[in-house]
Amino acid sequence: MDEDNPIDEISQIEARLDELAEVSERCRKIIVVSKAAIAGGSALLMVTILGLIGFNQVTTIGAIAVVIGGIVSFGSNVSTLQETVAAMSAAEMLRSDLISGIDLRLVGDRTMKRL
Repeated sequence: MDEDNPIDEISQIEARLDELAEVSERCRKIIVVSKAAIAGGSALLMVTILGLIGFNQVTTIGAIAVVIGGIVSFGSNVSTLQETVAAMSAAEMLRSDLISGIDLRLVGDRTMKRL
């Protein structure tokens, strides 16, 4: 029964690592979208300020809102990604410790017979 406990715990840690990997991938995608929003909003704001398109207050406020939203989303997801990576590192270290604590048997160098 003692042998099953570390194995079950390792399985739970691996499931948690899969969840954390999904969270980190989602954060990375949102970070890319946030960067695009910041760049697009900034470009629209500059085009409006330079007068390349007609000055429109709604466009200007919208561009500012997109830039601010992108900055907030970027910062939030970067910190979440950092926390997720730290949690993944801790879980991997725990999994490694549990695996090294298991009494593993070495398999001999026997050749398999064909049936």
